[in-house]
Amino acid sequence: MSTCEAGNDFNNAHMGARISSVFVILITSSAGAFLPILSSKYSFIRMPSWLFFGAKYFGTGVIVATAFIHLLEPAADNLGEECLGGTFEDYPWAFGIALMSLFTLFFFELLAFNFIKDKVGAHSHNHFEISSKENELKDEDEEAEHETEQTKKVPDYPDHFRHANSHQDPESKNTPVDLDKETYYGQLVSTLVLEFGIIFHSVFVGLTLAISGEEFQTLYVVIVFHQMFEGLGLGTRIASTEWPMDKRWLPFVLALCYGLTTPISIAIGLGVRNSYAPGSRTALITNGVFDAISAGILIYTGLVELMAHEFLFSDQFKGPDGSKRMMIAFVVVCFGAGVMALLGRWA
Repeated sequence: MSTCEAGNDFNNAHMGARISSVFVILITSSAGAFLPILSSKYSFIRMPSWLFFGAKYFGTGVIVATAFIHLLEPAADNLGEECLGGTFEDYPWAFGIALMSLFTLFFFELLAFNFIKDKVGAHSHNHFEISSKENELKDEDEEAEHETEQTKKVPDYPDHFRHANSHQDPESKNTPVDLDKETYYGQLVSTLVLEFGIIFHSVFVGLTLAISGEEFQTLYVVIVFHQMFEGLGLGTRIASTEWPMDKRWLPFVLALCYGLTTPISIAIGLGVRNSYAPGSRTALITNGVFDAISAGILIYTGLVELMAHEFLFSDQFKGPDGSKRMMIAFVVVCFGAGVMALLGRWA
């Protein structure tokens, strides 16, 4: 087994630019994350509906491309290094960890599905019992009519859980006023999981930029756009979530956490630039494992929670112009994925 590298490529060049990257990336990544939120119904600023529509689906493409190009591929490189030896030479652990991450996320969504189904079912059962007791003194015709009306009011659970009506543009007039708790918690979990996966990736992006060598200048420019586009993808999803009135502050906290992650990581990287070894055994395994976990999360979130739910189960593409809007959205998703995939050429 060969020995993993004990140093890094840092060459003490461009220190001014390295320090500036902390502030530049703070501004650009925060702008990407905050802009959709500030332009949604949660703020006094208003983005044109067509612009929010484009940003939303561009962000979806960015997230999917990030999963495959910026997470899974680097994870495979790190965990496939010859110096690791042992089990890492015998099995493609990056893909295995991403697969386990994906199925774990799906398992927890199944648990949530069954929990909410039982809860809604129990609520419906109790509702009918109460209605029955209240109508004992009514004649049979009135009772039958009343029960029929009550039956119509019971939500269709599968459509409800798959967010059939919840994926609306914040500018849409059809956005429900009364927030359904199950829908809110489902969207909240999905948003937090997405942020979790992106933030872990952002930590290593910052460390990599801080200690990079001759490629620093190119990497600097690419990461500025990388983090801005990734922030845009995350921000549009945060803005699309139906937040209750007492949680309207949470979208801004989530965007702030994303905006601060990479700059803080760059600052930490500069602080440990003489001791941090990205090619060491510990760093390779840690980076590879977390990238693989994040890849699984973003693959599931991007393909299932975003693409499948938006295109197949949403009401956004119903109506006379639905097919046209769907094709435009698909083209924008492909464009977002293409831009992010292209950035993978350098970072």
